Parts: sequence; structure tokens; C-alpha cells
Amino acid sequence: MPSKPSKSLESFPNPSPRRDYLIRMQMPEFTCLCPRTGQPDFATLFLDYVPDRKCVELKSLKLYIWSFRNEGVFHEAVANRICDDLVKLLSPRYLRLAARFFVRGGIFTSVVAEHRKKGWKPAAGLEFAAIDEQKSTR
Repeated sequence: MPSKPSKSLESFPNPSPRRDYLIRMQMPEFTCLCPRTGQPDFATLFLDYVPDRKCVELKSLKLYIWSFRNEGVFHEAVANRICDDLVKLLSPRYLRLAARFFVRGGIFTSVVAEHRKKGWKPAAGLEFAAIDEQKSTR
């Protein structure tokens, strides 16, 4: 049976909850629709997070990201919604979502939404790369 888009995100227990470690994902096939014109918008999403008790299950994340394909939404709104939904599911120590949209009307748009658990400070040696340092695999 083929997969279908879904707004349902799933998690699994963090296998190393005592350690700060960075999970880094790149999702180069994000699409949504411009809410004004209905034309498709394309982006690469960069997700970095330091899990606390839970990690996001990848197939559910894929189907969740796919669910925006036919949705008319502004870049700023969709980046913040995805960040909020992941924070709600995971309660991570740290989460950063960067959405790098392809050119539209001569303008590239990047939206970065971030969450940091109150009082959390990264362990020594844990590195966070800037959005400009992350290269798309296209």
C-alpha cells in the first residue's frame, strides 16, 4: 500500500538521554504553495536538534513534510509551524529549523526558527553550524 501525506508525527525513546548529541537532517524536497498565487514554492529544510527524552521517527517526519505539498502557506508561517510541531512532540533541549526557499521573483528567502529548553546550555564541544555553512545536496 502506498504512503500518504500525514500531519501525524511520531517519536521513539532517545537511546542516549544522558548525553548531549546533535542530530542533523537535510530535507531537499520540501514543497508548499504560495497562498497568493497558488504556484509551488520549493525549499530545502535543515533541521538540527539535541534530543532530550525523544527522537523524531523519520518516516513520520517524511510524511509530515510531504503534507504541506498542496497547502497554501507563507514561508514564515510554515517554518514556524514545523518548528512548533516538532518542539511539541519532542520537548528537545535544542531545536533549529532553517528553511531555505528557492528564488521567487528574484528573491531568495531563508527563515530560521529556534527553540532552546529553559536553562539548557550545550555540552562542551557540541558544534552548531550556521545555515550558510550547510550545503544543499542538489
